[in-house]
Amino acid sequence: MGFTKPDLPAVDPDAFLLKPLMERIRFLATDWGENGFGAPRMVHVIYIVKLVVFFAIGGITVATATSGLPAFWHAADWWNQPVVYQKVILWTVLLEAIGVAGSWGPLAGKVKPMTGGILFWARPGTIRLRPWKWLPFTRGDRRSWFDIALYLALLASLAVPLLLPGVHRDSLSKALPDNTSGLVLPTLLIAPIALLVLIGLRDKTIFLAARGEQYLPVLVIFAVLPFVNMIVALKMVIVVVWVGAGFSKFGKHFSNVIPPMVSNTIFAPKWVRRAHYRDFGRDMRPSRLADFMAHVNGTTVEIIAPLVLFFATNKWVTLAAALLMVGFHLFIISTFPLAVPLEWNVVFGYTTIFLFLGFPNANGYAPWNMTPPWLALVIAAALLFYPILGNLRPDKVSFLPSMRQYAGNWASAVWAFAPGAEAKLDRVTRSTRNQVDQFVAFGYEPVWAEITSQKTIAWRSMHSQGRGLFSLLLTHLPDIDTRTVREGEFICNSLIGFNFGDGHLHNADLIRAVQREAVFEPGECVIAWVESEAFGSGVQHYQLIDAALGVIERGTWKVADAVAEQPWLPNGPIPTEVTWSLRGTTPTPAPKGQLA
Repeated sequence: MGFTKPDLPAVDPDAFLLKPLMERIRFLATDWGENGFGAPRMVHVIYIVKLVVFFAIGGITVATATSGLPAFWHAADWWNQPVVYQKVILWTVLLEAIGVAGSWGPLAGKVKPMTGGILFWARPGTIRLRPWKWLPFTRGDRRSWFDIALYLALLASLAVPLLLPGVHRDSLSKALPDNTSGLVLPTLLIAPIALLVLIGLRDKTIFLAARGEQYLPVLVIFAVLPFVNMIVALKMVIVVVWVGAGFSKFGKHFSNVIPPMVSNTIFAPKWVRRAHYRDFGRDMRPSRLADFMAHVNGTTVEIIAPLVLFFATNKWVTLAAALLMVGFHLFIISTFPLAVPLEWNVVFGYTTIFLFLGFPNANGYAPWNMTPPWLALVIAAALLFYPILGNLRPDKVSFLPSMRQYAGNWASAVWAFAPGAEAKLDRVTRSTRNQVDQFVAFGYEPVWAEITSQKTIAWRSMHSQGRGLFSLLLTHLPDIDTRTVREGEFICNSLIGFNFGDGHLHNADLIRAVQREAVFEPGECVIAWVESEAFGSGVQHYQLIDAALGVIERGTWKVADAVAEQPWLPNGPIPTEVTWSLRGTTPTPAPKGQLA
């Protein structure tokens, strides 16, 4: 791998692209296991520079300069200042809402341009996804000038409290008599809170991109709670996020996340990457090492360490747990996951230090110090509502409010286009083109751009739901080997400017919105889409969607069958149970080139 050159698979590209789909999947999944996405090292350097210089140093500089505090290199003077933490959060929400933090750049399918976000959301006619069809005043699926005005107002409302100095608060002075930098004026937070809610009711994309499921409660806490209660409530937020994510990793999915995740890091030697697979190249299911990494270093740490932080009063125990969680987030950063939530992980690392080391339980910031005590129960119930509902009814709650980060239990999709039909996506109003065209514009030769794009579907096949999705395509599309198959998350990024592993953003609603302009003929664009597994159900519910016809089949598959198979399905499609079909019966193989 060179600094400016990608690590390309060792194949004759023209001959490789003529091979059957599952042969390509096997080769590319194995290549991923050893080389990850294979992006040039330059790409990783860009991410690191953006993270350190633009986000971290930039954010601290803004926070300290507007709060009368010493410059960013005087960390001892600002790391535990409450106003700095508040402004770090505002800075993060602002950058996320612009689209220059998470889900940014080539690893997220944004190659040229590298930014989605504002390029889509400040442009009329782009796709808008409302969360609930029954909600008044939200009809339509295209962005209007009203939506753009709301969006730009949100950005401005975040910038104002970020740039203005803090003000005196009696509750802060009582707890910290020597503090002179104050807190963000609560009334300045009313506008971003209200606008984030209003935008979220009209367009879930922007709400989720701003990480509203986590930062909206934080902004509300900043605005309404006195200082000690504020610190305790902030601890509750981060512990719920950690424990919720840890809980969601119980089950059969998460072990399949670790091997391709570790394979994508630029720091792990190849023998470490290979060790995460049972028999590298022949059996690409997770090894015992991967299981250990998933359920000991992952699930167990993500539940136990946060609970220790939340309740511990011993400073050494607190320090050990805090360092463990900071290391946890540094590990995630090192793997450069495809949603590239690097800024989010830095914020959580800093939050760990600020809350639990800056304001330890032993100093009066424990859960039992909240007044009145019943308020803690109310806040806990509010924070837990969506994670609980989302794990029981994943069809009702998006992946992110359900707190299922990195769990492997994702709503997902793969899109299959008849030859030449993918070009019809260029009819859709958007601010970019298909990923293959972006890679070509970035400097890849067309055949290598195609193979690089196909590495993402190989990545999907390495996860549990991928085996089910490809089973659907093999069962229903006899011409699958001649079709162009794309990862749904990358397609979504090119259509709406954001995705974060959330299949709800590219479900039947998005497909209908795309069809309005793309106008696919029946059979030209077929999508296999699957919902997350409800906790303990053992099955995932799928939909087969024809862009021109809508949903043409629903059914389920057993998760156990999916995780037992290899990414390339050497034993054929896994079994599925059809619960509904447009034809009224279980489909049978159709003539070549037609839908079953």
